[in-house]
Amino acid sequence: MVTATAEPATQMKAVVFTQHGPPENLQLRDVAVPTPKDRQVLVSVRAAAINPLDWHVLRGEPGFIKMMVKRHTEKIPGVDFAGVVQKVGAKVTQFRPGDEVFGATRPGAGTLAQYACTKAGAVARKPAGLTFEQAATIPVAGCTALQAMSDHARVQAGQSVLVNGAAGGVGTFAVQIGRAFGAEVTGVCSTRNLEFVRALGAHHVIDYTAEDFTQGAGKYDVIIQTAGNQKNDQLRRALKPRGSLVLVGGGTGREIEDIKLLEVLGMFAANFAAPFMRQKTRLMMGKIRNGDLQFIAELMVSGKVTPVIDRTYLLAEAAEAIRYLEAGHARGKVVIAV
Repeated sequence: MVTATAEPATQMKAVVFTQHGPPENLQLRDVAVPTPKDRQVLVSVRAAAINPLDWHVLRGEPGFIKMMVKRHTEKIPGVDFAGVVQKVGAKVTQFRPGDEVFGATRPGAGTLAQYACTKAGAVARKPAGLTFEQAATIPVAGCTALQAMSDHARVQAGQSVLVNGAAGGVGTFAVQIGRAFGAEVTGVCSTRNLEFVRALGAHHVIDYTAEDFTQGAGKYDVIIQTAGNQKNDQLRRALKPRGSLVLVGGGTGREIEDIKLLEVLGMFAANFAAPFMRQKTRLMMGKIRNGDLQFIAELMVSGKVTPVIDRTYLLAEAAEAIRYLEAGHARGKVVIAV
């Protein structure tokens, strides 16, 4: 049994693709409104944010990405969303229809649509002080940055933290969260983003086009690697003897294609070996958790974290939005207004 507000239409507008490939494969179509299961909520989407994961899923690159989504079906891009609860499953007690929320769904299930279904544990209430567009930027990038800092690096006040890829989606959150934790933050970015990253709160900035931080004299307690093609041994040279290196996913762009199988195995081996090593190396993928969503939202409301929205597109412009993100020059997040 499902609790509901006014019954939604049985059809909705959604951006879909049936074959992996370029953004040109995306089409705006009428598709069936999803039905929430017992522990899910159906949300009327007001805004969605896109991530590098979305264009990797669209293109099916690298090959293992294709295993993340169902085959031979219409797939809807988008994971992040903010909107209003329309229906709740029979076993959902923490939300009611009409609640303003934000969260994420699984790849291919889709938030570039008028409605989206997801498990209640991947949703949090949207603070009144945040717009839907701002809240939509949080889930993947915000949770990933927070977990890199707290769960994996265990950043403490007074530590030195370097964020490589400081102007990107995860990077903009990481710089601000690191500062909120009391760390001394260094942001690595391109020349055009130096003042931008400094304005986010970075104590120091490094232009990667002019300086290789792995060859410099600076040593850091923590390195958060969200972009770049440096090898692990290069990155560890910039760590203090007991420092921590956190590798976030496969980066932000096509460098994920350059990761060799042996390197991936080595990264996973480093996760298991970390408790026995002086320098820790962790490979991570962000998880969407209700408590982390709430924590970041509170940082936003308090003014310690400000969401960075580079551009906002309409639903019908989704292909253009993904093409722009895929080019790798976005500052912060790219948002779709639904």
